[in-house]
Amino acid sequence: MREYWTSLASLLGVFAFCQTILQAVFPPELRFASVKLFNRIFHCFSSYCYFDITEIDGVNTNELYNAVQLYLSSSVSITGNRLSLTRALNSSGFTFGLANNDSIVDTFNGVNVLWEHVVTQRQAQTFSWRPLPDEKRGFTLRIKKKDKSLVLNSYLEYIMEKASDIRRKNQDRLLYTNSRGGSLDSRGHPWESVPFKHPSTFDTLAMDPQKKKEIMEDLQDFANGQSFYHKTGRAWKRGYLLYGPPGTGKSSMIAAMANYLGYDIYDLELTEVHNNSELRKLLMKTSSKSIIVIEDIDCSINLTNRNNSNSSVSASRSYYDSELRGGGGGGCGEEGGNTITLSGLLNFTDGLWSCCGSERIFVFTTNHIEKLDPALLRSGRMDMHIFMSYCSFPALKILLKNYLGCEECELEESILKQLEEVVNVARMTPADISEVLIKNRRKKEKAVEELLETLKVRAEMNEKSGVLRGENGVEEEEEQEKRALDSESPKEESEIEDNCKEEEEEEKK
Repeated sequence: MREYWTSLASLLGVFAFCQTILQAVFPPELRFASVKLFNRIFHCFSSYCYFDITEIDGVNTNELYNAVQLYLSSSVSITGNRLSLTRALNSSGFTFGLANNDSIVDTFNGVNVLWEHVVTQRQAQTFSWRPLPDEKRGFTLRIKKKDKSLVLNSYLEYIMEKASDIRRKNQDRLLYTNSRGGSLDSRGHPWESVPFKHPSTFDTLAMDPQKKKEIMEDLQDFANGQSFYHKTGRAWKRGYLLYGPPGTGKSSMIAAMANYLGYDIYDLELTEVHNNSELRKLLMKTSSKSIIVIEDIDCSINLTNRNNSNSSVSASRSYYDSELRGGGGGGCGEEGGNTITLSGLLNFTDGLWSCCGSERIFVFTTNHIEKLDPALLRSGRMDMHIFMSYCSFPALKILLKNYLGCEECELEESILKQLEEVVNVARMTPADISEVLIKNRRKKEKAVEELLETLKVRAEMNEKSGVLRGENGVEEEEEQEKRALDSESPKEESEIEDNCKEEEEEEKK
């Protein structure tokens, strides 16, 4: 045993002696250069190349690191064995991630890549304006050299887009409103926000299924149309005008659009905006992938049809000076100093300033489309006009399913036939019918009987008063839109727009 320890001590002594000789013959600089040369030779013969993506780039956070972390979370949750779990602020879901020094294989367009999450201890920090974390985190991407162009040109951009989608889905949507009197919050933003929890979806929306399908397809085409808008030279935005009687579901439609696309909502209160310049600043502070809403635009500020004013230029200027500068209601503009003009609102929706951002939707609602100026209604500003009508029979079946859980097959054929006959003549809004169903939602038969009786009473009242709806009535409602669009000639419109420009120049002076 003593001989064993003696020989081991001799070997250690020889090793220490050799190490001393090597350190004396090969100084640290030479050893570092040798290792660097060896690595370079190794990489020359290797078929792989490596990319390091650090968490912090200098003093700023690396956005690509965060994007890779989110992107890998969708794959890691399925294939990973050891995961890290996080939940961000204002997020409705958990995010999976790679554990420290773990790796995962991803596939893109038939190409396999290897991701490794590298975590090391940071060396003693020197003086820094921003304290750095104790751990140094990053991702290492290993790919084959022949796939380098594919990864740099397409894969990284694909990761950024997917991460943005995941972040939007995980994050709670927000409902914004402009601050009262144009004031700024503590962060210098003119918008105040609350979490958006409206449960409305296209499945629960009481509307003709065919019309809902057309709207959903139009929204999906818009959300996936970045290359199309770029190719055609158009700003990536779209306008929707929702018009119809009160209680027909215009606000529910907006909520369903936001939930369908995963967009935030900016509810713009025009009576709190003082002038056109402030309106533009509000637009600049909105984010992409958002819906900008102006509800009851015919009541917010006076934007009535220009045919109501005199046709002369002087009368037109007087109209804009006295009416369009006013706020909502009776004389609110004079008290609050509201000087928004029609020209400013048109530039807000379709001018150069509407392009500061992308993937935005403008939604205007009104109960009286005939009161709106035709310049607001043309394509490019309001691209799709959606008439929110009184409750039809297909919409009634949706309401019965939502509130009572009644499928069409569960109701008697005679009752269904009576409902179909009277619902078109009753001219009741989905809101009115919903109220009848809510009262008796625990007793389905009683709810249907009371609804049928209410519809019959309302239909009889309409027949006595001469208010019949039918198909001709629907056409009559939609005919108001055509009259509003065709109410003035191009010549008159060009003259008014010239006056708008002159009026804007005077305002700047």
